Amino acid sequence: MNKRELRATLRRARRDIPAPQRRHAAESLRQVALAQGLLLRHRRIGFYASTHEEINLTPLLNQALWLGKACFLPIVPPKFQRRLGFSRITALPRWYLNRFGIHEHWTPRPVRAWQLDLLFVPLVGFDEACHRLGMGGGFYDASLAYLRRRKLWRTPLLVGVGYECQKAENIPSDPWDMHLDAVLTERKIYWAKKD
Repeated sequence: MNKRELRATLRRARRDIPAPQRRHAAESLRQVALAQGLLLRHRRIGFYASTHEEINLTPLLNQALWLGKACFLPIVPPKFQRRLGFSRITALPRWYLNRFGIHEHWTPRPVRAWQLDLLFVPLVGFDEACHRLGMGGGFYDASLAYLRRRKLWRTPLLVGVGYECQKAENIPSDPWDMHLDAVLTERKIYWAKKD
C-alpha cells in the first residue's frame, strides 16, 4: 500500500472506535505513560490538541499539569510556512481556533521544538520500528528536520501517540520523514531500536 491508501485505511479504523472505548483508551494511555515514567523524567513537555478522531490526550495533559510540568501546545504557522511554534499553557483564557479548526493557546513568544524535553506527536499510523505516518501536511517533519543533523544532543524525545489499531506492518518512509523515539498507545509503549 502507498501512503495515501494506508492513511485512508488507518483513519477509517481509528474513526470506527466506539465512544466508550475511546474514553477508556485515553485513561489507559495516561496509565501506560505514568508506568513508563515519561512525565516524571521530563520538565518541558509538548502535547497537541486532539481532534475527534485522535486519542484524547486531555487526561495525560492534566496529569502533567498536576505534576507541575511546563506544558506546551503547537501553533500552526501562517500559510506557506511549515515550522510549528509551541505555546505554554497558562491559566489565562487565550484559546482560539486555528485555520484547521483545532484549538490553540495564544502566546506572544512561542518556543521551538528544540526547546522542549519531550514532544508527543500525533500520527495516523506507525509500525514497530517507530516509523510515523502523519496527516501529510509536513508540519512536524519540517519543525523537527534539525534532528537529522544531530547525532549526540537530540531533544526533544519524540513519542508518537495513537491507538493500537493504528499499528501497521510496515510504514513507507521518505528521506524527509522524522523517525520517532517511541510510540505510546493505550496498551503499551514501543521503543525504537537504536543503531
